[in-house]
Amino acid sequence: MAGGVKIVEVGPRDGLQNEKTVSTAVKIELINGLTGAGIKNVEATSFVSPKWVPQLADAMEVLRQIQRRPGVCYSVLVPNQTGLEKALACQVHEIVVFTAASETFARKNLNCSIAQSFERFLPIAEIAKANGLAMRGSISCSFGCPYEGDVPIGSVIQVLVRLAALGCDTIDLADTIGVGTVSRVRELICGAAREFPVEKLAGHYHDTYGQALANILASLEAGLNIFHSSVAGLGGCPFAPGAAGNVATEDVVYLLNGLGVETGINLDALVSIGEFICGAIGRWNASKTGSALLAKRRCAET
Repeated sequence: MAGGVKIVEVGPRDGLQNEKTVSTAVKIELINGLTGAGIKNVEATSFVSPKWVPQLADAMEVLRQIQRRPGVCYSVLVPNQTGLEKALACQVHEIVVFTAASETFARKNLNCSIAQSFERFLPIAEIAKANGLAMRGSISCSFGCPYEGDVPIGSVIQVLVRLAALGCDTIDLADTIGVGTVSRVRELICGAAREFPVEKLAGHYHDTYGQALANILASLEAGLNIFHSSVAGLGGCPFAPGAAGNVATEDVVYLLNGLGVETGINLDALVSIGEFICGAIGRWNASKTGSALLAKRRCAET
């Protein structure tokens, strides 16, 4: 962590899981490029069943072939003990268990209730801790659900308390469909901080309504110092129709640079990685900063 803020790059997992299938070689180049640009925390892939997320079926191959850089934390999503066993075999640093604040979303995303998701987590937590792995808990639909609409803050706090009791080192407040607003962010963080250390809470904001950067600034002011982002704004959510991608890492770095917060991330190198992955998958670049700097770069070359 540099300058008091930690950026967790989720493009290789949360980004690519919602895109067309990408070759293993491209995924490896993406991850290596991100860490080469100074990213110190990468959500590299997921061990969710290939039946549900075929885009990440090559998780083990990716983890075995990437260039492991010193000081970089590589994390993966694990839905069950089988996923945890694969994660251990690939020598990751952190596992992520994920549930939701919305019962309907949990059933559609996890094929179980919120309560049943915690039953699955118990043995995962015990084994992970016994093996010295860090564990992160993620709460989908912390600000709203595509099926239920508004999600009460009390529902989010109930899940957060259970994740804390499970032994999670950090907990994500995820705006899965990007409906969060500054006032709601402040209110939720205030409530969450009463139950869990604010410095161990993370903001995971999607940019569906263009509010992600505003929500990050509000979160910083409320005491958060961990944020998730995705290079070139990749992603969305395969179980949340219409959800836009995560806030772009380039845009977050530009915001933090403007605030005088040192991230240790080379913005120019990051922009190049965003250009690479967009070209590789035939996708438009959703980063305003990336697009502007690329245009400036091309103008200078002519």
